[in-house]
Amino acid sequence: MGRTLANKNIIITGAASGIGKAIAMVLAGEGAILHLLDINGDTLNEVVTELRKQGGSCHGYPCDITQQKAVIATIAAIAERGQINILINNAGVAHIGTVEQTREADFDRVFNVNVKGSYNCMYAAIPYLKDKGGLILNMVSVAASVGIAERFAYSASKGALLTMTYSVAKDYVDKGIRCNSISPARVHTPFVDGYLRNTYPGEEEAMYKTLERTQPIGRMAQPKEIAHLVLYLCSDEASFITGTDFPIDGGFIKLNS
Repeated sequence: MGRTLANKNIIITGAASGIGKAIAMVLAGEGAILHLLDINGDTLNEVVTELRKQGGSCHGYPCDITQQKAVIATIAAIAERGQINILINNAGVAHIGTVEQTREADFDRVFNVNVKGSYNCMYAAIPYLKDKGGLILNMVSVAASVGIAERFAYSASKGALLTMTYSVAKDYVDKGIRCNSISPARVHTPFVDGYLRNTYPGEEEAMYKTLERTQPIGRMAQPKEIAHLVLYLCSDEASFITGTDFPIDGGFIKLNS
């Protein structure tokens, strides 16, 4: 195991699968003490068990980040274990549809998780980071910068999270808190596989290739590739960076414009 993040206490939301799990795996390998949040307690426990078997130091906290009281209590419990150094707001949900295809319930669900959930976590964590130094890293999306067809609510929510990143960076730079974001394009996660299976039964392979072709580089990202950008931004080598969004998109933003 490396020691780039030795003894740093790092909170990761949405850590039970996909990008969140990959982030946990990579950061554990660099000596971080991980505090993993997810609404799915059973899957979260499996990830914690897997990480511990590999020698990682981690704790799991089943938590619905849309509920502020629960988030405050969870982060307070984490702070009792040691000084919080980094918060990674990774938890998020998607919705497919234009504005006319987005019901009120769909819109509320996406914003409750992607926007309110991230706000709740920052609201609860900042008192522990303030004046002690720390990092907040928000998982945004290329949708925040260019919008994506038939992703009305999702694009809007990620746009909100991007500007929240800039706002927090400005408000807390003199308090020792840095705040950045990452904007991935399509990443091959269990969500993608489930979407193809449910929407295009029997045509999964062909549709997967179609989705790959929407990325100028010719393929989707792997979760571990996103995790390694997270690793850099969490490291001391990135200590001069704040108020910045980092696209990791296979050329999607610039080469599709």
